[in-house]
Amino acid sequence: MKTRAFSRIAWPTLCLILGCYTVWGAALWLLPLPLGVIVAGLAIALHSSLQHEAIHGHPFGVQWINDLLVWPPLTLVIPYARFAATHRAHHHDAVITDPYDDPESNYLDPAVWDRLPRILQVVLGWNNTLAGRLLLGPLLGTVGFGICEWRQGTAALGRAWLLHLLVMVAMLALVAASPMPVWAYLLAAYLGLSLLKLRTFLEHQAHARASGRSVIIEDRGPLAFLFLNNNLHVVHHMHPDVPWYALPGVYRARKDHYLRRNGGYLFRSYGQIFRLYLWRAKDPVPHPLWPR
Repeated sequence: MKTRAFSRIAWPTLCLILGCYTVWGAALWLLPLPLGVIVAGLAIALHSSLQHEAIHGHPFGVQWINDLLVWPPLTLVIPYARFAATHRAHHHDAVITDPYDDPESNYLDPAVWDRLPRILQVVLGWNNTLAGRLLLGPLLGTVGFGICEWRQGTAALGRAWLLHLLVMVAMLALVAASPMPVWAYLLAAYLGLSLLKLRTFLEHQAHARASGRSVIIEDRGPLAFLFLNNNLHVVHHMHPDVPWYALPGVYRARKDHYLRRNGGYLFRSYGQIFRLYLWRAKDPVPHPLWPR
């Protein structure tokens, strides 16, 4: 097992994990409060991106080591074990955007949508604008995820959540021992989740072909780094084992191929997305291709 674990190491990922925890700790213990909240929020978002890398087998060749490295719930609200399980289910490309079988779908069954109270339809509709997703998305997403988990109600889920709650209490105790107040850390965690909602805002669209559902955002700025190049999303779905730092080269080598595959579902930058969808919904909440 030792040979397997260390035969190939994604060194950029390992160094980034260590750096992320260092920056997170500095935000809690060393930085003045307003700056500390912002830096902690950025570190929390980056940590979630690193959890995504670990789910896909990095930096080591043994999965339990990868899991252990990123297991602490810096966001407080999402158990890593459940993130890993639901994300692996999401990678069955045939069900992407399915309101029932894709755990990461933002669409609802139109029949379910029709039965919702009008006020909830308004809130969910605003959540489909970028401004709404950034402001309300973390709250709505966390509540919705919790409801789905509760409805499943299996013993394994119960154990996963119990363990998570125990660790979450320990995390809050650690924060309470730092100079950063707990309320400020909760604000930082919300900021981190909000940044992640920007990443997932239009990762997938309703499309008749599974290959046409994943986006390419050609951004190469700070947000692309924060999201570990997951903005090249169709490339990630086609090559889920490729580490984050190799994705841009893979995309450049066969750019036309990937854009043909996803039907030209392309944005040039996150700036373009802000201009287009800050106050306007990109998609309806009910799945537009789902039979009523």
